[in-house]
Amino acid sequence: MPGAYDAVVTVSLDTLAEEFSEYRTHLLGVAYRLTSTLADAEDAVQEAWLRLSTVDRSGIRELKGWLTTVVGRICLDRLRSAAVRRERYTGSWLPEPVVTPVGGAPSEDPLETIVRDDGVRMAALIVLDKLTPEQRVAFVLHDAFDVPFDEIAETLGVTTATARQYASRGRKALADANPPPRASMDEQQDLLGRFVTALSSGDVQAVVALLHPDVALIGDADGKARTARQVIHGADKVARFLLGLMNRYGLALDEVGQPVMVNGDLGVLLPDRPGDGDHLDLTRRVSVFAVRDGKLTGFYDVANPEKLTRVTL
Repeated sequence: MPGAYDAVVTVSLDTLAEEFSEYRTHLLGVAYRLTSTLADAEDAVQEAWLRLSTVDRSGIRELKGWLTTVVGRICLDRLRSAAVRRERYTGSWLPEPVVTPVGGAPSEDPLETIVRDDGVRMAALIVLDKLTPEQRVAFVLHDAFDVPFDEIAETLGVTTATARQYASRGRKALADANPPPRASMDEQQDLLGRFVTALSSGDVQAVVALLHPDVALIGDADGKARTARQVIHGADKVARFLLGLMNRYGLALDEVGQPVMVNGDLGVLLPDRPGDGDHLDLTRRVSVFAVRDGKLTGFYDVANPEKLTRVTL
């Protein structure tokens, strides 16, 4: 009886969809941490669902683990393709920012849930982006999501010993880079407030005093907007660069910037703003900061419009 058969299939897929939906946010977090790109992360989760809907479920012992491994395999392919694309990228490449509102009650929105994890703060993802695709998949799946090495080895198409080695190298790279931990929100708000005041004063030394000696400023525009083409290192150079921008664009951050959360840390959203006879046009961008030892140690300026399409605040 075709009608009865169709009903059984429908119920089965509906039940499967309900189970899958329980893990969707988790899988999105896995995929974003692996790719640093929301579009790739969402595509990977959708492809995982398509694979689940066509596979023999009897061979799956534990659904969450199976889906995590499948997403890892899909992201591995995307990372390998991305490595080729990034060779043609103009200037520095930064992760696509996850921008959420400041304050308010905790939300169950998937993006707000994802950014609660310290592992997706901008400073940490920048280090992960320097790993090989194999190192990144092995390290993230094992250390962040407890996927066994034998399953990671199958994903990578290598031996278990090699998978362990990939994860070890990723772990060492992260330890050597030592990205700053996430500062408390009170510390971020206090430091950013004082920094905006210092910038507004135009006093180079006042700005330098709030910068870590090892501060680095990284801009990402892919040639589609104005930002730093090369990484700028050192407190004095970063301070003079930022003050130059303030003058060039006629900026007053406390007047035009909107506070936002960027990958779980405090940042600023600057809207498009036309120039005048004395100042340049300002194109929309999101900037976020990292803190170490009570000073600003990282500036990440995402100005590439293709990475801001989801920013709706």
